[in-house]
Amino acid sequence: MKNLHVVIITGLSGSGKSTALRALEDIGFFCVDNMPVVLLPRFLKIQSDASKTSTQVAMVMDLREKSFLEKYTKIFSQLKNMGYRIEIVYLDASDDALLHRFSETRRVHPLSIKGTVMEGINLERSKLSPLKKMADKVIDTTSFNVHQLKDAVQRHFISSSANHKMIVHVTSFGYRYGVPADADIVLDVRFLPNPYFIEELKYYNGHHPDVRDYVLKSEESKVFIQKLFELMAFLIPLYEKEGKARINIALGCTGGRHRSVVMSNKLAAYFTDENYVVTINHRDITKS
Repeated sequence: MKNLHVVIITGLSGSGKSTALRALEDIGFFCVDNMPVVLLPRFLKIQSDASKTSTQVAMVMDLREKSFLEKYTKIFSQLKNMGYRIEIVYLDASDDALLHRFSETRRVHPLSIKGTVMEGINLERSKLSPLKKMADKVIDTTSFNVHQLKDAVQRHFISSSANHKMIVHVTSFGYRYGVPADADIVLDVRFLPNPYFIEELKYYNGHHPDVRDYVLKSEESKVFIQKLFELMAFLIPLYEKEGKARINIALGCTGGRHRSVVMSNKLAAYFTDENYVVTINHRDITKS
């Protein structure tokens, strides 16, 4: 129970709570949006019973849930007394910023059904004032874009010593079967020498040492690998700077069994050596 880290994201409507929740999800939190506060004790008990190790959960709670205001103080205090580590993160923003956001999205403020957006903002500020004072962390999102808010939230929960990096997914595929729909970067390696046309190699896949050596020995492969690593060293830190938590890189050849497998393995090894969390999927390696 004491190992369960519970983050409550709350604050003003339009301040970026959904973005903050996604930021925590990207760094491993189990996230729930708009959970009724009366269900929190039961939810945490289930999480505690199901987990043998330290667990991180985060949830957005706010005025959308009608009983929140009247019950959150008592429930949060009870849970803290029971040994739960409850951390309240309150998101705030200026009136002008909130008005602009509601104007852009054309959403209705939850407290301005019969009045103006500004009246709703003022009423919400008043109602949430005690909760803001109770918060462990207040983040003013007035000048933040979505990437800056994600970065601010993640930096608060990841120590500088953790050296947190984005998660890299590497996929090999065959163009014959289509480009992976979720790929952020697609690289075509069909210009490399094709083992399929070598009789003693065509029935092996890219994991076989002879296939790997055949693909890697060509001058084109050597130059490509060098430039590929240079490109990744340039691009990935820029994506991280923009708040991207994971990236999907797909390398394709004709059938997805030889060249793309070899090069995907090389790329995955590069990222592993650079201390990234890496997953690899050879999507079409078993297809004929």
